[in-house]
Amino acid sequence: MSEEKVRWGILATGGIAAAFTADLVDLPDAEVVAVASRRTESAKAFADRFGIPRAYGSWEELARDGDIDVVYVATPHSVHRTAAGLCLEAGRHVLCEKPFTLNLREAKELVALARQHGRFLMEAMWMYCNPLVRRLKALVDDGAIGEVRTVQADFGLAGPFPPSHRLRDPELGGGALLDLGVYPVSFAHLLLGEPSDVAARAVLSPEGVDLQTGALLCWDGGALAQVHCSITGGTANGASVTGSKGRIDIPSGFFHPERFVLHRDGRDPEEFTADPADGPRTTLRHEALEVMRALRAGETESPVVPLDGTLAVMRTLDTIRERIGVRYPGEATESAEPALV
Repeated sequence: MSEEKVRWGILATGGIAAAFTADLVDLPDAEVVAVASRRTESAKAFADRFGIPRAYGSWEELARDGDIDVVYVATPHSVHRTAAGLCLEAGRHVLCEKPFTLNLREAKELVALARQHGRFLMEAMWMYCNPLVRRLKALVDDGAIGEVRTVQADFGLAGPFPPSHRLRDPELGGGALLDLGVYPVSFAHLLLGEPSDVAARAVLSPEGVDLQTGALLCWDGGALAQVHCSITGGTANGASVTGSKGRIDIPSGFFHPERFVLHRDGRDPEEFTADPADGPRTTLRHEALEVMRALRAGETESPVVPLDGTLAVMRTLDTIRERIGVRYPGEATESAEPALV
């Protein structure tokens, strides 16, 4: 791809689609050319809000628009497989919101489609693209705290959420784990890779989704990760990484941190803070920049958010759900991938 503007299509018109589009229109090398919703009125209203030239009342129309380079899929994750699959089959590159899909089986199908058609595909795990998180990862990889022994991370919202809310709707893949728990699980994967064993417990809602879940992830080398998510209590949303020679603490908002503190044995603590030039901590621009960098480089996946890593996270999420007894409609007979044993 040349240095011309990368042309984006937006699939869905909810809150995360609006947040991403607001960041995208501020990037000089990006152009939002179309938006789609299942309702024409919603697409037109979204297009008017952001000055987007074309509004479609179906996902298929967007997927067939040959003027689009890459589509951002921002639907509920219960239909990520369908929405992203339409775009990949039509020859579009895709950035798909997290969690990538409902389960590993669907994730594998999307990755296979992307590779079959030679299209770029990436999960919108904005945490991995965050400059300060990337700095933390580099420090750990360089041995700043020695060998990683433990990772702790939590993400909880206070609620309460009524049974009608999407976070409690099994048809929409509701529950704390897929919507919130994907962050602490992905954080542990970022630093340690895929675990060899998983233990988990949860409190389930009357609808059968998890209200809060705690999991212990284990690695053959002896490392452990404690991860927690909740839609019944607001947590600090903090994280800590302990190694054989020190520790890194993120006091709050570990998936979009303002700062973290490096404690090295025998040395004074060092604080690392976000660069104001990188934008506000809530910005989604960094994942868009990574997509456009990769497209211009002719890459079909990102080394920052690799597809094999996304599949590994989905496998862990499937295993946690197997442990806590959460299955979504259709999975009882059309099963997700087998859990880790």
